[in-house]
Amino acid sequence: MYGIPNCSTVKKARDWLEAKGIAYTFHDYKKQGVPVAELQKMLAAHGWEPFINRRGPTWRKLDAATQASVTDAASALLIMQTTPSVIKRPLMISNDRHLLGFSEDAYATFFA
Repeated sequence: MYGIPNCSTVKKARDWLEAKGIAYTFHDYKKQGVPVAELQKMLAAHGWEPFINRRGPTWRKLDAATQASVTDAASALLIMQTTPSVIKRPLMISNDRHLLGFSEDAYATFFA
């Protein structure tokens, strides 16, 4: 699981995993950095738009020019590297499968 530990959505996902007894490894974007190679694979597979959290406070605090500069995978990857809090989270990777965000139903299906 990739994310930021103080994110409420990440906390919900971690609580769900722990309640179900599902082991996971947590990668903190802020302390451990953004895994560029992994993100490049995911952006190629899923497009860049789902990975930018445009509803979060970090995005809203960016100036309009910075927001407008995010127009493709390369610019999205750059903003994700420099401002990892704009990445939608959590990002779960298991056996080359990816799940972005958290909902109980999606996690139940993902881990079924």
